[in-house]
Amino acid sequence: MKLYSTNNKDLRVSFEEAVFNSLPQDKGLYMPVEIPQLDPLFIKNIQQYSLQEIAFTVANALIGDDIPREDLKNIVEDAINFDAPVKFLDSTTAVLELFHGPSYAFKDFGARFMSRVMGYFAKDGDQLLDVLVATSGDTGGAVALGFLGVAGTRVTILYPKGKVSKVQEEQLTTNGQNIRALEVDGTFDDCQALVKQAFNDQELNQQLRLTSANSINIARLIPQTFYYFWAYAQLKSQGINEVVFTVPSGNFGNIGAGLLAYKLGLPVKHFVAGTNVNDVVPRFLQSGSYDPKPSIQTLANAMDVGNPSNWVRIQDLFAHNLDDLRALISSYTYTDEQTKVAMQELYDKYNYIACPHTAIAYMAAEAFKKDFPGEYASVFLSTAHPCKFPDGIEASIFEHVTYPKGATELAEKPKLAHDLKVSYEEFKTYLLDNK
Repeated sequence: MKLYSTNNKDLRVSFEEAVFNSLPQDKGLYMPVEIPQLDPLFIKNIQQYSLQEIAFTVANALIGDDIPREDLKNIVEDAINFDAPVKFLDSTTAVLELFHGPSYAFKDFGARFMSRVMGYFAKDGDQLLDVLVATSGDTGGAVALGFLGVAGTRVTILYPKGKVSKVQEEQLTTNGQNIRALEVDGTFDDCQALVKQAFNDQELNQQLRLTSANSINIARLIPQTFYYFWAYAQLKSQGINEVVFTVPSGNFGNIGAGLLAYKLGLPVKHFVAGTNVNDVVPRFLQSGSYDPKPSIQTLANAMDVGNPSNWVRIQDLFAHNLDDLRALISSYTYTDEQTKVAMQELYDKYNYIACPHTAIAYMAAEAFKKDFPGEYASVFLSTAHPCKFPDGIEASIFEHVTYPKGATELAEKPKLAHDLKVSYEEFKTYLLDNK
């Protein structure tokens, strides 16, 4: 597998290099030089395969000889050891539940796969691998649990103070061992900017072996395609061949993976991006003008992103052709008040408890059905378990949430976090003083 930078189409690096050096020096993002087409017979008969078999087929098509087949199969089976079920709420509307992994969020797919790929490539005697990750909520928990105890690695997670939920923070700050948490007095965008600056600091990179576990890392993007194929397989088993996926979108890695799946040959009718008031992409699709703004805090905190990193990947996938993007992607944006109404509607109408992110996807799915009625399954993605959002869900609904096994134990563990101002020099000093 060869990759180039979105800022330099002539650049060529291996999959291993892209995994460990997740950001090119030119500040672009890595993309595969070739996106293979999966065998049409595999797609036609996809309902006959398990999630793990589908995941291996997709990963092998992209990664190729960079990881031998048997080794890649073992990585997939170890990493993707939980389900992602499609549950129908009515005859045409379904939810794809992506919170059945260890951190109760969709990012378990990417974090677990990536940690095992890095472990596979790591060699005895190599310099300690320092994984830097900025999180707006769920990424940090998934990465922490994905890398916890992995030899030769150390994870430093930056999260915005007061802007993640209690369960999310507990998943970031109660691990110890090789996991460190930095509580940044700022926004997610500030955290992300600090991480990006570190990767482009030559002095720092000479002393530390840095890599990223954010969705900017190609090893995060690839496994997120798996659940789109698995969802389609579940629909096919019920005789459904046309699907519209609606994705709650913040940094746009999730829907970016769906679009990569589409390029691999997954027959998706349309994609819908639901956002909160951080609406740079909806405005771009309407006006053609990309105008990032500082992020605004909302109930759907994992989507509080004012300048989504992965949008450049999506534009690259479609050669920056706005008409092609508009033909395949629609987008809707919602306020906190609308999100609250949607969570109540899901509970009253379907007895379904959804987190704020999922509720936004539901609203966008309903809006698209109204604007473009047709004979297709409308599948919206549920990206996190509602137990992670006690402050974002109405108390009368939240009292009915059933906590997954293990979630209640987090509250009993001590918080281990270091306070950090929005200062790159302070961040750099911390990394060097604690190397």
